[in-house]
Amino acid sequence: MTVPGPDGAIPAPRIPWHKSLLVRLLITTVAIAVLSVGATAWLAVQLTTRAIQEESGQVLSDDSDILRRLSGYAAGHADWDGVGTTVRTLSRTLDRRIALTTEGGRLIADSAAPGTALPARASATVDPLRTDTYTEPGAQLTGIDPRAVGPYRLSRTEAEKVSEVARRRVKCMAKFGNGARTRQMPSGRTVVIADDGQSAALARCAVATDTPGMPTERKALTALAKLMTGCLPDDWKRMAEADPYLRELFGTDVIPGMPGPVSGNVRGDQQVQNCLDTSRRTQLDPYVAPPATLYLGNRDQQQSGFDLSPANKTKVIGVTGLVLAVTITLTALVAVRLVRPLRALTAAARQPPEHHARVAVTTKDETGFLAAAFNDLTARREQMEAQRKAMVSDIAHELRTPLTNIRGWLEVTRDGLLDPDPDLIASLHDEALQLQHIIDDLRDLAAGDAGTLRLHREPLAADELIGQVAAAHRSRAEAADIHLRADADPGLWMDADPVRMRQVLGNLVSNALRHTPAQGTVTLSARQTPDEAVLTVRDTGDGIAPEDLPHVFDRFWRAEKSRSRRTGGSGLGLPIVRQFVEAHGGTVTAGGAPGNGAVFTVRLPRVPGPGPEEPHL
Repeated sequence: MTVPGPDGAIPAPRIPWHKSLLVRLLITTVAIAVLSVGATAWLAVQLTTRAIQEESGQVLSDDSDILRRLSGYAAGHADWDGVGTTVRTLSRTLDRRIALTTEGGRLIADSAAPGTALPARASATVDPLRTDTYTEPGAQLTGIDPRAVGPYRLSRTEAEKVSEVARRRVKCMAKFGNGARTRQMPSGRTVVIADDGQSAALARCAVATDTPGMPTERKALTALAKLMTGCLPDDWKRMAEADPYLRELFGTDVIPGMPGPVSGNVRGDQQVQNCLDTSRRTQLDPYVAPPATLYLGNRDQQQSGFDLSPANKTKVIGVTGLVLAVTITLTALVAVRLVRPLRALTAAARQPPEHHARVAVTTKDETGFLAAAFNDLTARREQMEAQRKAMVSDIAHELRTPLTNIRGWLEVTRDGLLDPDPDLIASLHDEALQLQHIIDDLRDLAAGDAGTLRLHREPLAADELIGQVAAAHRSRAEAADIHLRADADPGLWMDADPVRMRQVLGNLVSNALRHTPAQGTVTLSARQTPDEAVLTVRDTGDGIAPEDLPHVFDRFWRAEKSRSRRTGGSGLGLPIVRQFVEAHGGTVTAGGAPGNGAVFTVRLPRVPGPGPEEPHL
């Protein structure tokens, strides 16, 4: 338990360092800074890694291009003599080290200086008769490199003749409004390529020279047929003997660039296809360079990767330390500025309640708003304390008067100065009833404040409620020579507690009768709107001054402070009215002006009335 100091103030407790707001704020900031630096480093590594990967992709593309070009060289040469120039040119262009060796390991060509060790692993095998890599940009081909034409290469005269036929074919297609173009294949043969959707026009303009009918091609196909006789099935052998040029047998599978495949193509028989591939490799082998092993690497022999040097490490550590130092410094300044007003608020809150301590509002940020709210709370607490003291005083006054009367009459009777006649007994009974009335009012207000006020709701007819209240106060109105009127719309129903609502209207009527002079009028009415029941109590009395309207529902409040209890009431009737009306979900307002009487209006939610079978109240 915390013991107050000599001056009544509660001392501030010692806060463990790990629970201090300043320490936690600093730790949070350091953690954020570390995470920020780590995230930045991670992002930098990711970006660097991506850049390296992109560079590696470019290297892979360059390596494929090297292999394609070297395979083309081998397809057009019977040996590797003279490949050194090609190797060095590719090395300078693509910034790669290129080395070729025979399958036995003898060096053929190397872009690096003599004596430089080969890379640890070979990159590929260059063999135009068994390609499995990119031989043309954008297309991956397998099998025999199409640039290996060997004995199928046309002579100049044959190539010109085939080219002329191709040009005539293009002109033929143009007559029919169809587009086409020519393309020269590695063998020297010129072929016609029709535009999309022009295959019919391409067949219409076909001529005999579209077939492999050149002497060079016939000679090569005849030699290929002889090579295949040892591995072809019998039915395919008979087909080959019937068509020595193998047009029906092979179509485009033998000579690259020949016009479309024809019936009898070997693609449907794997045994025949294997026989054809083996025979073609045997036929082309003397015309291409032997297989070679390809080694690729960096020209400077440096391994690609990310290397953080000591100097770079020092820079990273220095920058990180600087960021942390600046972050901690700024956070400390902000934290001190933030904690100072909080400590002032804590010190003010620990002052004795009677001091009503306030704090200075020095900023307009969240702490400034908190300080202003604290001052407002202190002001409200001071006001409530004053109201509490005034209420206690008023309660004591209200209770003292009837108690004094009862005590005085009892003492006179005890001393034998007065006989206890019926009039004395009646007077003492009236004073006791007044005490009971005040106590009941205080109990109702306390129940409303505590939220324990119980309501027994039921359908309540407004005209019956108005009639009952008017009947209960009619004798008092007649005794005071005041005309009491009651008027209610028929069919107006409310869901309310009948006892509490009679008490509400009874307090309003009693208040109106108390402030209405003789020959005056008090009107009690009930009107309906689409959603509400409006109950009104209007009088022709003194009225209410505008400055008094906000206080008429305050407890123990009187417009005339010098008025006695018998003429001014206890000051609890109207607060009870507001308590009961708000408990029903309604509102009550006061209006009027001095000399024009006062009007009190109660608004409650209206409900449909009960059916014919349900009895009325």
